[in-house]
Amino acid sequence: MTSTVRESLLIATTPRRAYEAVGDVTRMGRWSPEATGAELRTAGPIGVGSRFRGTNRRGRMTWTTECTVVTADPGREFAFEVRVLGGPVARWGYEFTEEQQGTRVTETWTDRRRGAHGFLIGAVAFLISLAADPRSGGIRDRSAHNREMMRTTLRSLKQHLESFAPSR
Repeated sequence: MTSTVRESLLIATTPRRAYEAVGDVTRMGRWSPEATGAELRTAGPIGVGSRFRGTNRRGRMTWTTECTVVTADPGREFAFEVRVLGGPVARWGYEFTEEQQGTRVTETWTDRRRGAHGFLIGAVAFLISLAADPRSGGIRDRSAHNREMMRTTLRSLKQHLESFAPSR
């Protein structure tokens, strides 16, 4: 199983505007098929050290994660680390690269599950996926699943950013 997955898409917008959309974690549910939103746990603007509770849904199953912003460089990069039951689960990141036709947005997921805690979280995640859709047999390849979710997220982000404002 791959421990890091990257997907990118060219979007007709500025790096700053793409960053503002992704960096406002409370809006993530607008384009993600699984993340439904976030509740900020720290006051003030979102930046390095900001904490939030991420909310997620797959089928009829819902769950939350505890997240901390680790990179917040407007127009360039935004990333956060995810923890469940006190241990690391993943790091999600977004890079924004200006190109002639717009901005290449690259989304990266890194699996941070390790040891006994990682095994426990992996087992719970599998059971959630099985309960959400028993006919699917559960998510056996987290990297492949997340790659598809990332592609959907980036396409939805592209549609949103290209539909609601001037591109440059």
